[in-house]
Amino acid sequence: MSGGVERPVVPVTHISSRDNALIKDLHRLSQGNTAYRKQGRVWLEGDHLCRAALARGFTPELAVFSASFWPLAPVEWTRVAIKNIVISDALLPEVSGLESPAPMGFVMALPAMPALQPGAASVILDRVQDAGNVGSILRSAAAFGFSQVIALKGAAALWSPKVLRAGMGAHFGLRLIEGVELDALEALTVPVVVTSSHHGAYLHQQSVPMPCAWAMGHEGQGVCDALMARASLQVRIAQPGGEESLNVAAAAAICLYASTLSLSP
Repeated sequence: MSGGVERPVVPVTHISSRDNALIKDLHRLSQGNTAYRKQGRVWLEGDHLCRAALARGFTPELAVFSASFWPLAPVEWTRVAIKNIVISDALLPEVSGLESPAPMGFVMALPAMPALQPGAASVILDRVQDAGNVGSILRSAAAFGFSQVIALKGAAALWSPKVLRAGMGAHFGLRLIEGVELDALEALTVPVVVTSSHHGAYLHQQSVPMPCAWAMGHEGQGVCDALMARASLQVRIAQPGGEESLNVAAAAAICLYASTLSLSP
């Protein structure tokens, strides 16, 4: 007799109709940028995002499997949620935002938005609207020790499906604050550092403070004047190749990495 305690078998519901209410909800979550706000939950499609959530201690409400994958699903996947949902393979395109739908996913409660931490190393998103750029910036923030991301009003929805996929799991290790008015930044006690294509000292010639709050601006217009006026330091990235500007996600990776150099022994 084993000395361990077996976890109870999780109930299973089979769905084959696209008119099912859950299928309609998952369709909205997978296709809409802000449906997660209305439903209060997010759709994590594919094993990578699901594993990333579990690794950070998040527990899904539902685990969803395709009918063909269900017999092959590892036991740990089938016992992690409150309920398992098995849907017919024909319904996968209804609940997927991918060209090739993943055979499994989790429905997770939308994490409560945390309070702004004044002294946390942060990234400020000023109307950065491309979901791929935002997700990439979240990955860089997590990689380089910036624990807080503050999205001002007008930036892409942080928990939207495309940002989730581009973030590759970074969401679950960050404090994500969205829909913030500019005045809320007055609470920050760390210096605000702003990037510009044409103004400020060259980044490689500066000693960048850490912790700080890096402000990344709109893909075309850059950081707004009001945020620029709040900055303790303005920098630009040297581009000896002669290009006019860098993609904002690439610029963010360079800037956040530069801050880590001040931590080197």
